[in-house]
Amino acid sequence: MEQNKQRDDLRTLYWGVVISLAFTFAIWWAGRFLDTSTFLPDQGASWYFWKLPEPTFWTRFTAWGLYLAHQLSFWAVIYFAQKNLKKFTTKINRYAWWALGINAIFSVLHFIQTHIWYDGLAQDVSIWSSQVSVIIMLVLVLLMENRRRGLFWGKKVPFSKAIIDLVRRYHGYYIAWAVVYTFWYHPMESSIGHLMGFVYMFFLLLQGSLLYTRAHINPWWTTFLEFFVAIHGTVVALMQGNGMWQMFFFGFVGIFVLTQQHGLKLPQWTRWAILAVYIVGAVIVYSQVGFDKLYQLVAIPLIEYLVVFVAAAAALLVLIVQKKRAALFEK
Repeated sequence: MEQNKQRDDLRTLYWGVVISLAFTFAIWWAGRFLDTSTFLPDQGASWYFWKLPEPTFWTRFTAWGLYLAHQLSFWAVIYFAQKNLKKFTTKINRYAWWALGINAIFSVLHFIQTHIWYDGLAQDVSIWSSQVSVIIMLVLVLLMENRRRGLFWGKKVPFSKAIIDLVRRYHGYYIAWAVVYTFWYHPMESSIGHLMGFVYMFFLLLQGSLLYTRAHINPWWTTFLEFFVAIHGTVVALMQGNGMWQMFFFGFVGIFVLTQQHGLKLPQWTRWAILAVYIVGAVIVYSQVGFDKLYQLVAIPLIEYLVVFVAAAAALLVLIVQKKRAALFEK
């Protein structure tokens, strides 16, 4: 009986992955019914191609209205879960069921909304807002996981416990925003980039839904979610044909080699072998594209690691403000 209970959260995770893949397949299949022939031509890196040339009241109302309903309901589940649950278990709690149901319902509604009104939030906000929101999400994970796996080859940065605890306490709200916002930013198009993006969003929504379960903190699952951005970013860059795929691949894989793999309790020789494969791969690729582009190896890791320290500083500032406010009220 206990063994069955221990499998509850993992069974839900496995089925969630299967359903996410099936839903992504449905997006691909239904893409043939979408008409993008009237869209405006691409206008550069800051331009988002998949939006209507002439939006209407209803295209905006449905996209923003459903997004807000999804966002607020997900936040409400997180709030009540934090208020009423204190520890992680292998059982799927009622708040996890609520989150799973909410995300499933709004996924179906997004599918319907795309095929009737098409437009997502991209009509009204910058493409960079979506991308930056996900990058900050990954940075917060690096910061939170520093206490368990370290930040640089297993070495921990001595951030105070109060900073990590603050980020852990509120990270769910931010990540829920980043994921739901990005989810509604895009219409459910059937390009390879969109399909990979949506399966990633489904996985992240699933992760957020498994709140206060052991599956939510399973290191293999969470590391896979972190690593998936390397796959997605590389594929999208290859599709765009801008010669930047190696920056995304080696940049995000470099973070895996330097940081993320050290949370998996791999043998030391395995970690060094992964590093060796990474170096050999980089030498082979950059001997072809030119060693003058070696800066690409550090561009993404440098940005992410710098933002980790910025996030830690921001958390420290919040703690100082909270302490001063508490002292003021005590007076």
